[in-house]
Amino acid sequence: MRGRGCFWLVAAAGCAWLIGAAISPAGAETIHFGAIVPLTGPGAVIGNQEMRGIQFAIDQANAKGGVQGNPVQVQFEDNQAKPDQSVLSFNKLVDLQGVPMIFTGYSGPTLAMAPLATRKKVLMVNAGAQSDRLGTASPYLVNTIPSTSDEVKVMVRYLMDHGKKTAAVLYENDAAGIGGRDDFVTDYQKAGGKITGQEPTQFGQTDYRPALLKLAGTNPDVLYVVITAGMVPLADQLHQMGGHWLVAGSTFMSDPQAIADPSSTGLIHTQVQVNAPPELAAEFQKKYGAEMDFFARQYYNATQIILTVLDKVLTEKKKVTGQNLRTALFEIKTFQGLIPMEFNSNTATVPIAINEMRDGKDVTLTTATAQ
Repeated sequence: MRGRGCFWLVAAAGCAWLIGAAISPAGAETIHFGAIVPLTGPGAVIGNQEMRGIQFAIDQANAKGGVQGNPVQVQFEDNQAKPDQSVLSFNKLVDLQGVPMIFTGYSGPTLAMAPLATRKKVLMVNAGAQSDRLGTASPYLVNTIPSTSDEVKVMVRYLMDHGKKTAAVLYENDAAGIGGRDDFVTDYQKAGGKITGQEPTQFGQTDYRPALLKLAGTNPDVLYVVITAGMVPLADQLHQMGGHWLVAGSTFMSDPQAIADPSSTGLIHTQVQVNAPPELAAEFQKKYGAEMDFFARQYYNATQIILTVLDKVLTEKKKVTGQNLRTALFEIKTFQGLIPMEFNSNTATVPIAINEMRDGKDVTLTTATAQ
């Protein structure tokens, strides 16, 4: 199928929008998509990575003539990682702008929009949120990142293989945090481990000391962390405490500021293995003056998937609707981009690594898949 061949790593002769400049044909129209991500507030560091990843991919496509001569434009909405604001932004983009597809991130906001996506048949693409509930929240929500439960399975196997038999849990008191806590507690105990304590935090919190002191008193081998913001102050406070425990978590830990912080040395986390070729990373660095960090790579990759899907819809001379985009995505099913990805369900299957933060770098220790 032509749509599959148009993915960015494959030099398909028919894909003028990827392999060279194209002249817009008569009647070409700008295709409008949306993105609802946090650009201000505690989630802004990740949200701005997401925005740059999307825009980088769109700019590359438009510089080469768009998709079959049609320019693509993404309208960004700042939801501050708030569910209620996300619903307002969704209605604005769909009802007033008529967009058929929206990029999203963060579990709570995505779950709040999911019923609207079902009712209005708008495709939502999530490349950053990991609540288990996202897998079945809407037939119109697809996830290019594994759920928390998939990452937890990989981490639990790693911890048990390394003799870590007791664990405490620090979790964010929201959909993502509670889901991650529940997954870890269930799988860890099933593997023979013992949970010594659990303490909640609030989204955007920066003082973790009271909770950390309580958990330290339970003397665990591992502190498992499930928070989506505030990794830098957490790393600093853990370092100040000088605890003997191993600190572990999921992709939520992949905050570039935390990775660069010397206090984070020794923290381990599961990580989707999405890498950028050096020339692509250099181009991104030149354009934005920043490294192409994890969430930028994730959303660049997700955008390339949507551009490939869009090419298929246009090739088949179908209307660009959420329903047609969704159908085309599952017909293509397998994508070879920054990461191999297969959609056998609404959540793609991808490789998962165990990474360690070390001397300002995020170093891969081993790679596995959820079983």
